[in-house]
Formats: sequence, C-alpha cells, structure tokens
Amino acid sequence: MWGRHREAFSMYKRMPSRDHSTLVDDLEENSALLQNSMDVETTNPSWLLSFPHVVVATISSLLFGYHLGVVNEPLESISIDLGFRGNTLAEGLVVSTCLGGAFIGSLFSGWIADSAGRRRAFQLCALPMIIGAATSATTRTLAGMLIGRFLVGTGMGIGPPVASLYLAEVSPASLRGTYGSFIQIATCLGLMGALFIGIPVREIAGWWRICFWVSTVPAGILAFAMIFCAESPHWLYKKGRSAEAEAEFERLLGGSHVKYAMLELSKLDRGDEADTVKLSEVFRGRHFRVVYIGSTLFALQQLSGINAVFYFSSSVFKSAGVPSDVANALIGVANLTGSIVAMLLMDKLGRKLLLLWSFFGMTMSMVLQVAAANSYVSGSGSLYLSVGGMLMFVLTFALGAGPVPGLLLPEIFPNRIRAKAMAFCMSVHWVINFFVGLLFLRLLEQLGPQLLYSIFASVCMMAVIFVKKNVMETKGKSLQEIEIALLPPE
Repeated sequence: MWGRHREAFSMYKRMPSRDHSTLVDDLEENSALLQNSMDVETTNPSWLLSFPHVVVATISSLLFGYHLGVVNEPLESISIDLGFRGNTLAEGLVVSTCLGGAFIGSLFSGWIADSAGRRRAFQLCALPMIIGAATSATTRTLAGMLIGRFLVGTGMGIGPPVASLYLAEVSPASLRGTYGSFIQIATCLGLMGALFIGIPVREIAGWWRICFWVSTVPAGILAFAMIFCAESPHWLYKKGRSAEAEAEFERLLGGSHVKYAMLELSKLDRGDEADTVKLSEVFRGRHFRVVYIGSTLFALQQLSGINAVFYFSSSVFKSAGVPSDVANALIGVANLTGSIVAMLLMDKLGRKLLLLWSFFGMTMSMVLQVAAANSYVSGSGSLYLSVGGMLMFVLTFALGAGPVPGLLLPEIFPNRIRAKAMAFCMSVHWVINFFVGLLFLRLLEQLGPQLLYSIFASVCMMAVIFVKKNVMETKGKSLQEIEIALLPPE
C-alpha cells in the first residue's frame, strides 16, 4: 500500500509547478481517496453485481458458436432443397461466406465499439444475425442462403472482439480471468447446441429452416437485455463522461469500490481524443509491442492446427468405427471440459502458465498424431493414438490456447487503442482461419499427415517459446496497472 502512496507522490513531483494551494488541495483529495481505498483493497467486489451483465454479453459468444456449427449437419438437406446437391463449390460457399462476413465485421468492430459504445455495439451485432438467420431460414435459392450467411457473419465478426472488450472492462480484477473464460464456454455450448438441434434434420423435411430460426431467439434476447446492462465505465471515462462512469462502477462493483476504481482510471491520460486515434498509431511507436504480441498470439492459435483437427476429426473417428454424431459429441465434451477447467484455474494459476502448458500439451498431442501416421505402428495402435491424440489436443487447446488470447489481449491493450487493436487482431484471426480451412486438405494430400502434423507440432512449440519470452502475467492486476507496466513512457 505504501508503494501506492509513493507512486501518487512521484506523479505530483513530475507535474509542472502551479499554485501552492491548488496543489495542496489536490494532494489532500487524492490522499483521502487512497485512504478510502485501503479498506476496499482487502476485499473484492461481490460477483453478484457484475455477473448478470457478463452473462448477457456472453450470449454473443453463444451465437458465435451456434452459427459456426449450424450448417454442419443440415448441409446435405440444404443442398437438396435449394438445388445444388453435388456442387462442392456451392457447399463450400455456404460454409465460408460466413467467414468472409466475419472478417468484414471484425474490421469495423473497433470503430463501432469506440463510436457507439460497447452496449450499442452488442445490439448492432445482434441485428445482422437476426436478419441474416431469417433470410437463410426463408430462402428458396442459393443466393438468398449466401446473403443470409454473409449477414450473420458480419454479426459474428463484431461480437467476439466487443465481448472480450466488455468483459475485460466491466469485470473486477479478481474475477476477470473467470469471466473471460465464459466466452469460450458459451462458444462451446453454442457449437454443441447447433449439433443437438440439427439431429432431426435427416428425419424431418425442412428442419434446417428451424435450425436457423432458433438462433433469432438468443439474438433478440441479447439486443433487448443490453438495454438494461451497464455501459463500460472505461469507454464512458474515455469520452469524458466521468459522472456516468462512476454510476456504472457503482452498479458493477458496489459503492465502496467506486472511488478506488475512478482513481485507477485517473492514473492514465483521460483519452478523450481517442476518436482521433489513427490506424498507424496501432502499428508504430509505443503501442507496437503489445499489438505485435496480441496479433502473434492469435496467429499461433490458428496455425496450431486446431481448425484442421476439427475439420479432419470426423474421418479419423469414422476410420476407428465411431459414428459421426458420437465423434462430434466426444469433441464437444473435450472442448467444454477443458473450458470449464480453464475457468476454474484462470484466476488461480494465471494466464501465462495456462498458455504455456496448453501449447505444450498441444505439441505432445500432435506428436501422438505423427506417431499414429507412422507406418511402423500397427493398425489398431495407430487408431488409438490418433483418436487419443485428437481428443487430448482439443482438451489442452481449451485449457489455455482457446480462451486466454481473447481475454489477455484487451487486458494488455491500452484504453486509448483497445477497441481498434482488438479489431486488427481479430482480423488476423479470421484471415488465417480462412486460409487454414482452404488449404488444409490440399496440404494433407501433398505433404501427408505425418509431415503436416509435424509442422503443427513445431508451431505449438514455437508458441511455448513465444509465450515464455513475451507474455506478461496479468492475473489480479487492474487494467491501469497492466498498461503502466507494459507501455514505455512517451
């Protein structure tokens, strides 16, 4: 605590000289705030205050997961009803058009979150999801399906970065890791929900239209419930609306924690010129290092082979005699289990340790896949190694490499560039995601599974080294403390 008094004193020593009485008044005011904060530092804010706002925000992640998986089971029925059965290009477009829309949405997510606010951004994310899902559910043509999927994709592109921003900014420091894990858990539940709702599609004609209609319900709830949720105090403060920021802190943390939270914000530049932030500022100068760390983490996450594993899992399980619906359930359970364990450990072990062990576990899982592809391994042994390696890979991914980047990035980005930096990093995520999906099968044919999985194992090991050297532990620190620690002085 005395360190905080020395820090406050040194801040004033660095200030330009001014009227002595004004300086004394300021010192007295801040000393009172610091004295008041001594009482609240020993106790954490109640989770009951912020929890409802976090749950509503994670509906966007539920929708994200649902729309990622909604066409997996019904794709054959859709192709028959809309007249493009056997056209692999058209089937690929139904899946990938959504990714194109997500890329466009992610590009604009930072501008929307900064100009309209976090709450309004969630509502703007839900709108194209409702319109797009309704368009896909009612269409009689392939063109209508593609338009609907593209609109849904734009909402998917806006949702994840805004959800990461919002959860980082409204969560108490002691719970930020736990709440950040809700994003991954909600995404898993969305994926599993899409698979579950798609089960009757082979027995009931036109059921795929119901699959799309179902998604409009949580999207409508998200848009409506956000009316009653708190706005991000960080965004309000950045816009110069300090009184409103205090009121929202009171809703989220409780009255006894408000003054300390505002004092933490006041350590930094007010940032009301944030609307003049240029894109070049994200890539140059004092902000370059944190943006480099964030974008590289997302790149390594996608290049680790996680999507390739998802794409290839059904054929691996099929060769082992496991039906596709059981295979999907096993992958979903492994993903959800890892995400729940990560939620329980995030604020105990910290982000960095989970990332290190997650990427290391993924490396070992890929080594098992390489061994399974070795011609010296017997047929049954190869299948056991392949299936076990795949489930272990998904489980270890969900323990850290899946949930941590989305939580860590808004923590390490300064308030001034947070939304725009998140938008850039999510764009990197979607571009690499698209190319991995596009090239994976071709690379598998050209290189063979043994070499391809060796490359994925090497990427995971590179990620371990990168995290060890570059990632800072943020557990239990306020966003302001992290920003001061990471950014070099101007």
